[in-house]
Amino acid sequence: MRRTKEEAEKTRIAILDAAEHLFLESGVARTSLEQIARAAGVTRGAVYWHFQNKAHLFNEMLSQIRLPPEQMIERLYGCNGQDPMLSLRDLCLDAVVNLAKDAQRQRIFTILLHRCEFTEELREAEERHYAFVDQFIQLSHDLFDRPTCRERLRPGITPLLASRAVHGLLVGLFSDWTRDPKLFDPLTDSEPMLDAMFRGLVKDWD
Repeated sequence: MRRTKEEAEKTRIAILDAAEHLFLESGVARTSLEQIARAAGVTRGAVYWHFQNKAHLFNEMLSQIRLPPEQMIERLYGCNGQDPMLSLRDLCLDAVVNLAKDAQRQRIFTILLHRCEFTEELREAEERHYAFVDQFIQLSHDLFDRPTCRERLRPGITPLLASRAVHGLLVGLFSDWTRDPKLFDPLTDSEPMLDAMFRGLVKDWD
């Protein structure tokens, strides 16, 4: 039984890997499950055994690079005495730096940001993706809305504006770098850019 489970997992990984490379090469909308099956060396039935449809497969591919919600919450709220705003900044910094260090993350984010049209076929994956995005924005908003954090925001900056600014910069960095890696170096430039933004949001940012 263990061997069967191991073989099934290998097949699942092979399908995800094949889909990842085909999506990157041809785009999500132009890639069929039949093409993915051929590239993975399996039958189309094997694809449907592991994934309900293309939306399910696409969402599982994205899940490989997402920080699980419980870990994201723990990093932002189980700070062990660390400034919660610094925890948010460090979370953002790690995300951009890890993008530069992990080739698979680069491929998948390139697909998400530049090779994907959210057609009707991908409606389920689109809804799950934006639910994850909305959760990050809400967690950021809740953090900035803490009394000890809200009073540190610069005049005119609300928790709503601060959370949108953080998300906007993060998406911009991901989108720009996956489009053209020559625009900036994530390993050296991400930290000063993030600190510049937080300095504009927080009165006592050091």
